Amino acid sequence: MLTFIVAAGITLATWQYRPAVWTPMAVVGFCLGVSGFILWTIARFQLGSSFAVTAQARNLVTQGLYSRFRNPIYVFGSFVIAGGILFVQRPALLLIFLVLIPLQVWRAGKESKVLEEKFGDEYRKYRAQTWF
Repeated sequence: MLTFIVAAGITLATWQYRPAVWTPMAVVGFCLGVSGFILWTIARFQLGSSFAVTAQARNLVTQGLYSRFRNPIYVFGSFVIAGGILFVQRPALLLIFLVLIPLQVWRAGKESKVLEEKFGDEYRKYRAQTWF
């Protein structure tokens, strides 16, 4: 349901703020945002019942996108944000990443600690084989 709400919001915003002229920046932003949203959605479904807003260790998900990235929701969510900023042709707003990236790294660290406490060596091995 959350994915549907997010998709509807993005679709409405895209329609409302579509550029009068499709510059290369708008095209790149659109492609980055759409591909990021698709991958974010895939990651969300692959996470399944392990999804939580707070750091919890329900299951260690290591398949699909999680076989390459420990935090694909953060990575691809950032693509959606960057794509939206470029789509509306306001590149100065990319400065939001000065706050967003440290926040995501902090959240990922909290999650990593919780997962390592529950899954121990299995998580450490997984972490060594994946990126962020």
